[in-house]
Amino acid sequence: MSAPVIDRTGRARDAVAREAWAEAYALLHARDRHPDEALTPDDLGALSDAAWWSGHLDESVAARLRAHSAHVAAGDHRGAGLAAWWLHYEYAGLGRPAVAAGWLHRARHHLDGLPPCPEQSFLAWADAEEATARGDGPAALAATDRMTRLAERSGSPDLLALSRQAASAALLAQGRRTEGLALLDEAMCAAEAGELSGVFTGWLYCLALTQCMEAADFGRAVEWTRTAMEWCAAFGTGDNPFRGVCRAHRVEVLDLLGEWTAAEEEARRACREVPADCLEAAAAAYCAAGDVQRRQGRLDEAARSYAHAHELGRLPQPGLALLRLAQGRADTAAAGLRLALACQDARHGPLARARLLAASTEVSLAVGAVRDAADAAAELDALAGDVPLLRALAGTAAGAVALAEDPGAAAPVLRRALDLWLRLRVPYEAAQTRMLLAAAVRAAGDEEAARLELAFARDGFEGLGAGPDARRAGALLSAAARRRLPGGLTAREAEVLRLVAGGATNKGVAGALVISEHTVARHLNNIFAKLGVSTRSAATAYAYAHGLV
Repeated sequence: MSAPVIDRTGRARDAVAREAWAEAYALLHARDRHPDEALTPDDLGALSDAAWWSGHLDESVAARLRAHSAHVAAGDHRGAGLAAWWLHYEYAGLGRPAVAAGWLHRARHHLDGLPPCPEQSFLAWADAEEATARGDGPAALAATDRMTRLAERSGSPDLLALSRQAASAALLAQGRRTEGLALLDEAMCAAEAGELSGVFTGWLYCLALTQCMEAADFGRAVEWTRTAMEWCAAFGTGDNPFRGVCRAHRVEVLDLLGEWTAAEEEARRACREVPADCLEAAAAAYCAAGDVQRRQGRLDEAARSYAHAHELGRLPQPGLALLRLAQGRADTAAAGLRLALACQDARHGPLARARLLAASTEVSLAVGAVRDAADAAAELDALAGDVPLLRALAGTAAGAVALAEDPGAAAPVLRRALDLWLRLRVPYEAAQTRMLLAAAVRAAGDEEAARLELAFARDGFEGLGAGPDARRAGALLSAAARRRLPGGLTAREAEVLRLVAGGATNKGVAGALVISEHTVARHLNNIFAKLGVSTRSAATAYAYAHGLV
């Protein structure tokens, strides 16, 4: 090679060694355009890595295909096997499972007959994931043990950390949560300490986020997301590790933290990546965007987001059901949740089912189906175990059911749930729980505590931009600021009476309060009994006489 070519080659390889991916991509791409400057198989592999980190995914695959062919031509089975495994991984990420399976088979063809080598670690990892998918826990752990032995033999910190992450995933899939999370923490410490290459650091952050959200370990998910983004900023990678399912999980984290603007922007990015990533991740992102829009009162936008998710093959629940509830279509909401619960399988993880059950509790109570709500809350309680995020969801659901069945028992349950939400720093759900708690303590006769909870809830909703919830809390707070309700009326009965006094029919009251007409009739019977009246006109007169209107 001439001196200029050698200089360009040296600078490109130096950029790769420094993991300066944009610079490496530009230099290697420029070299590759000149036929007299043919790239070596290793240079083609580096070009593939640089293209991926720079966002040129199609070029990454094309370069990797050429690298594989070059390794084969050189008789380098280890290099060809590694290139084939990476092609399997990239095609899987592109949503092309058949092609991915073909490249995994080819990787085995190159590597299976060789003496132990580092490249075989990736085959062991694939074996572990396949065993986990078919529910064979012992085989999955045997594969991760083989992966660990190969990693230790190689002396590679990258492979050793990856093997611990793989073992963690296998343990979590078997319900061995404590052991699995301990191994995950050990793997992530190596990433956080800067002991790994940039490629594996970003990879592990993404895998850890996915594992934590699937295990409903919100605390770890938040911690590793924050650390990963700090690393991205320092490393100069932007947010490239967060693609596909990983980005969708990041949207979930931001959503729960109440960082809704960032969550919606991340969801838009995930949706723009549809041609390059799997449709499942884009569908999850559309659902997340719809959830933000729904809670902010942007109901038409939320409906469009949920429709896009449905188009991509995902039932957009429970978000769609809660949208229908907000639109006064409680029966439609209940039917949608029944279908979603029946269709869901175990691969969606405990958090997904917990959210469906929590929404089912809320919707069932809205239509007056207290027994159905209690059943959903009981299943949620059994599912939750000792996982804080799931326990918080279960506590709020149980408190809502208690409020309908025995208001005196609701306050302690809801206070425990609120404490969990506050510890998790999940503001929207905390504010929702405060609304329920306000009703519970009011039923117990503590108007002052009810006003405090409503004020905190209103402020929380306003800070998030959850307009409809903020207005509802504000209206209840205004009502609570008046003197105690006369006639022994509950807050809900007073709401019904105000609407009736304003001329609303039972159907109108049901639509305004998002409850069933049957529930409205039951409230009216209670109101008539407490006030000693028998007609709507007499109840209306009572409302005006006692300042309820």
